[in-house]
Amino acid sequence: MPELAFGDPSERDDLGAFVARAVRLDPRAVVRLRGRDGGLIDAWVATPFDVLATRTARGAIDPSDVTVSGSELLAGLAVVRGDRFDPGRPRDLEWRSALPPTQHWQTVDVVPARTVSELADRGLAVARENVGPQGTPPASLLDQAVLTVEGDGLTVKIPLRCLFALSGMGFLTDDADDRIRVTATDAWLRLDARYGAVVRRRHALLPLLF
Repeated sequence: MPELAFGDPSERDDLGAFVARAVRLDPRAVVRLRGRDGGLIDAWVATPFDVLATRTARGAIDPSDVTVSGSELLAGLAVVRGDRFDPGRPRDLEWRSALPPTQHWQTVDVVPARTVSELADRGLAVARENVGPQGTPPASLLDQAVLTVEGDGLTVKIPLRCLFALSGMGFLTDDADDRIRVTATDAWLRLDARYGAVVRRRHALLPLLF
């Protein structure tokens, strides 16, 4: 069975806060846990905004790449207070999102978190006025670029859905000193905030033709 271990209780609590947000957005969410060098664990979730969210914690996971139920992981983090515990039954087949590369990211710009938070609030007000039949905003609104940044030879358009994911995961703050770092590859966009990051493909994948 999988085993999750933490040397510092604060790392465990931080991961618990991340998982709690994910489960609040989607009670059926699964969490992918991937260990990497340096005693770090990258936790990934797919948000309802078609944007990935991630947070890194210090610890160890065995096996080094496993997907578990968000609800089961949250229960384990809250109830079992030892250094090591079972994060839940593996659900690897339920993870359906490609993960971004770990290399070749370019820093494009650094944006005040307060600016991003204000844009997210405005977008939320517009979304409430344009709820579709399924109770969600139309994709055309979510895909609307609300911020464009340039740097290191790249021009990156940030869609509203990325700001909704930042807000929904509790990554945004109103602290005047906080910044959002925008990085990108040819195919991916990443926004790093104080409490975590959101990641999305910059361009839609082309459909396969048969």
